[in-house]
Amino acid sequence: MKKKTLVLGASLNPARYSNLAINRLVKHGQPTVAIGLRKGSVNGVDIETEKLPFKSVDTITLYLNAKRQKEYYDYILSLQPKRVIFNPGTENPELYDLLRKNGIRFENACTLVMLSTHQY
Repeated sequence: MKKKTLVLGASLNPARYSNLAINRLVKHGQPTVAIGLRKGSVNGVDIETEKLPFKSVDTITLYLNAKRQKEYYDYILSLQPKRVIFNPGTENPELYDLLRKNGIRFENACTLVMLSTHQY
């Protein structure tokens, strides 16, 4: 099943996990959008620097530490995703509570592992 995914904390650096995630999502045929600090493109996916009102986002996969996530709380909720994936190093109990209160599922997992084991 195709699940439009927002990579939040996307990087142009090919050594970063967010960059690897974009490449793997594209490889697996998942529609992908991305937001990062610098504009650019990774495997045909434009990295935006503004909080654009993307439509029909199924999953947000986080690559920002808890402190940097704060400025995105309202934005994440506004997109009404079905789930949020907290990749290693992005765990955030404060955001867990907000998601729970808004009926949004979340999991502490690794997007790369989920894709490689067909659990995405």
